Amino acid sequence: MNPGFEAIARRAFLSRSAGGLGALALAHLAGGARGLASNAPMSGQLRPKARAVISLFQHGGPSQMDLFDYKPALNKWSGKPYPGGDLEVHFDKQAGNVLGAPYEFHRRGKCGMELSELLPHTGSIADDITLVKSMMTESVDHESALRIIHTGRFLAGLPTLGSWVLYGLGSENENLPAYVVLSDPGGLPVDGERNWSSGFLPAIYQGTPFRSGNSPVFNLKTPERMTAASRSNQLELLREMNRHHAGRYPENTELSARIANYETAARMQSAVPEALDLSGESAATKKLYGLDHPDTEEYGRRCLIARRLVERGVRFVQLFLSGQPWDTHDKNAERLRGLCAKTDRPSAALVKDLKSRGLLDSTVVLWTGEFGRLPISQGKDGRDHNRHAFSLWAAGGGFRAGHVHGATDEFGYKSVQDVVSVHDFHATLLQQLGMDHRMVTFPNEGRAMSLTDADVTGARVVPALLA
Repeated sequence: MNPGFEAIARRAFLSRSAGGLGALALAHLAGGARGLASNAPMSGQLRPKARAVISLFQHGGPSQMDLFDYKPALNKWSGKPYPGGDLEVHFDKQAGNVLGAPYEFHRRGKCGMELSELLPHTGSIADDITLVKSMMTESVDHESALRIIHTGRFLAGLPTLGSWVLYGLGSENENLPAYVVLSDPGGLPVDGERNWSSGFLPAIYQGTPFRSGNSPVFNLKTPERMTAASRSNQLELLREMNRHHAGRYPENTELSARIANYETAARMQSAVPEALDLSGESAATKKLYGLDHPDTEEYGRRCLIARRLVERGVRFVQLFLSGQPWDTHDKNAERLRGLCAKTDRPSAALVKDLKSRGLLDSTVVLWTGEFGRLPISQGKDGRDHNRHAFSLWAAGGGFRAGHVHGATDEFGYKSVQDVVSVHDFHATLLQQLGMDHRMVTFPNEGRAMSLTDADVTGARVVPALLA
């Protein structure tokens, strides 16, 4: 074969293949199909326990020993030099002595889970959650640690967990985005939109931010002077024009994606306001989430909206906080009190509400930050970053209810028993959604890449976390 002709034929084949992948992707989202890539999990390969995830992400690194990991040695040694050997200290010039945990811990639930007095509402769901006290990650820097827990790697530009979930499972409601971000009205979290980026996956798999207020999605609201009939006629004309244009360029995947996004936006004009409208919720439900109190009203509203979204078939919902409020480099005890007052009641309410509606079995609620804190003081009354130990909890979706997993050392500095890496947790979560983490892959830079990249990270499912 002529080498020039062979090169042209190869480019044509790749072009057609790319177009086919784009078309499959759009059909996948519109029709709720599963398993986009050739390596994605096929129906029946793993039996899913859950169909949706709500991630309550706590930017900054919550202090595990003040909230979840009771350590009497901290108060015994408070104000004295740390006796446990060398510590990996981020801000070494501000390193101090052991810093006690000022809040009392109480055993909660039938399981006897020890939790801080700052978390009374989380204590009320102790028998519904899996508390992992032996988490560890690979970075002590916020941005890279955020990328690890969201994408599995510290490098920027990779797909987030939500994007992988959507890629593997598809959508269940063509009128709503399958991956929704409920952003903080106070502003973006640290690392901004990278927290919900689709990376090298097609852009249709990225998170869609919903804002607070009367216009949750940019450019979605119909102009006030336009009647419903006029808008309907306008959209029908646009659909006809788009179909004609797309027919002329069947291999242009970017064009197909834009058209699909516009059509989704048109359907969202009625679906989004309905999903975000809380007027039909009972007074008891609103009170459960704390909508009757200024400390909890804003976060509670977003938690309630998250429940409404998964109720309507949204696959992945994430709540973020502005900046990195859990980054308690000073006034650790004081700031924790305020943060728990804001998030504790709504977080527990979400689990209770899902359970009462029969949705908790099919929905994973995840509460986590990117890393933990050190047992010594930073300056007078703060805590520095710690990658060697942090705590998270998960509820529903087949996770083991009323279970405490793993342990740290005497001071809560390092995970030492039944250690769980971020990659392990990702693998376990994907399994609960019916996906084998080793098989959900996408070609990038000449090889098949995945969320866990198990050949490099050694990621494994942790059966002890599961019912």
